[in-house]
Amino acid sequence: MLLYLQMFTKITFQSVFTPIFTPERERTGKTGVKAITKELVFKARFPVHIATTAAQLLAVFFILALAPGVQAGPISSGQLAPAVDLPNLPVDGGHTSLASLQGKVVYLDFWASWCGPCRVSLPRLNTLRKELGEQGFEVLAINVDEFEEDALQFLQEFPVDYPVVWDNAGHSPQTFGILGMPTAFIIDRKGVVREIHQGFRKSDTAKIRARVVELLEEK
Repeated sequence: MLLYLQMFTKITFQSVFTPIFTPERERTGKTGVKAITKELVFKARFPVHIATTAAQLLAVFFILALAPGVQAGPISSGQLAPAVDLPNLPVDGGHTSLASLQGKVVYLDFWASWCGPCRVSLPRLNTLRKELGEQGFEVLAINVDEFEEDALQFLQEFPVDYPVVWDNAGHSPQTFGILGMPTAFIIDRKGVVREIHQGFRKSDTAKIRARVVELLEEK
């Protein structure tokens, strides 16, 4: 019974709050109809409904009142980051896990080839990683495309030096409660989520850098 409550609460929470949490998209580059179509396919595979009713909102509070242990919504700042262990891109039989990066400050970035702002974020994150990597900063990018070739084509256009893994089954986006692309989690050396960043604009780079430097200086 609790499992059904958890599932219903999560779906209802996303239905109610997606319009609030999903940032305005900054579409750049060659997104077009193809990108929009792929985004719709992603949403169809991992439904995040945006229809909102008063009944749904009341249902959330009713369920939470009956089962106070149920957690609705995405991972929050201050929580330990859930485990991640996914195949590398390109798929070569190897895996990369979040646990293997413990002791570093990690920018865990969920992205897709159809994501317009990702054309801005990946190159800038790559530059930031080159600058701060020797101080203990790492980026781990999780691609959620259904087909590997779509992700690889994107990476040919926007190459990066940091590890990229693939989750076409969508388990990690569901675990982290992803509501839009890109979404990133800044994780400290102890594996605790310290900040969540949704969307990406050029002006975000300085703020992200300052936060990463702050965490790198923590003892």
